[in-house]
Amino acid sequence: MMPIPPPEPRNAAGETRRVGVEIEFAGLPPRDTAELVRQLFGGEIVTVSAHRLKVQQTRWGDFIIELDTQYAHPDDEVLSTGPKDDTEWERQRHQMRVDFHTRTRELIGDVVTGLVPTEIICPPVPWDELDALDALFEALRGHGAKGTDASLLYGFGLHLNPEVPRLEVATLLAHLRAYLLTAEWLREQIDIDITREVLPHANPFPKPYALKVLAPDYAPDVDTLIGDYLEYNPTRNRELDMFPLFACLRQDYPHPLFTHRLVKPRPTFHYRLPNAQLSEPGWGSVVEWNRWVEVEWLAADPQRLAERATAFVVKHTRSPMARWLRKLRGWMGET
Repeated sequence: MMPIPPPEPRNAAGETRRVGVEIEFAGLPPRDTAELVRQLFGGEIVTVSAHRLKVQQTRWGDFIIELDTQYAHPDDEVLSTGPKDDTEWERQRHQMRVDFHTRTRELIGDVVTGLVPTEIICPPVPWDELDALDALFEALRGHGAKGTDASLLYGFGLHLNPEVPRLEVATLLAHLRAYLLTAEWLREQIDIDITREVLPHANPFPKPYALKVLAPDYAPDVDTLIGDYLEYNPTRNRELDMFPLFACLRQDYPHPLFTHRLVKPRPTFHYRLPNAQLSEPGWGSVVEWNRWVEVEWLAADPQRLAERATAFVVKHTRSPMARWLRKLRGWMGET
């Protein structure tokens, strides 16, 4: 399968837009996974810690492979804090603390391996090379990696981070509106796993927020767009997480989520909805990219976007009596 071209294939600098891909799975530990990545894409394996590795200098950049829990990895704050003074005794005490902390986290990782997923964080890949990246998904399947539908306990996902075509607020708003209008269709196409529906990681946007953003007179500047998003969505757990993009635009915005260690500022949409369908032959990043592109094509069509937004607002602001009468007319027309 080949990736469908987006309406704006290049970014503001004229370069091919890139897509970051993140995939969670079970059945293959980080070190074996890193070796698989190296065999496919070249590069050199570097051990960051016992359960976090990098494959550096591949054709696209660095892959990160790790157990997907912070407790399996040394805390950067502990490692970066130096001894309280420059005495030999304090230096030894500090080193003992660091060694104990590192070893404890390694043991935690050993215990939870197989219980928590392995995650691959791919470097940004040009959208028209995603089919080459999908060789990784085929290899994971062939080596026994398990996706979302392998167990009721596996709430695994695939995340796409499409680079935005431009950073102007009009572009961001058009894509956000298009996503709100396409979200129901995307959920139907993806057939969200029941475990992921229960877990909070990819929750839908609340309807009052959708009605606000889709209103025809909604024309915010960047700070208003961010402020309204925060008012209705004070969480990273949305199917389209805007915090990495907003943090890229306003790193000094006065809200704790903008400095959260898991929010990585970058000029991308953070699309968290897809399942990790590794048991499905042919499934990979291209399948989910081609679904995402429907959002971009709607965002690029102002007339169709406005018509659909108006229809959404009308449908969801009718009075209960008006909705009942509409259904009644439908029933009478069928008889």
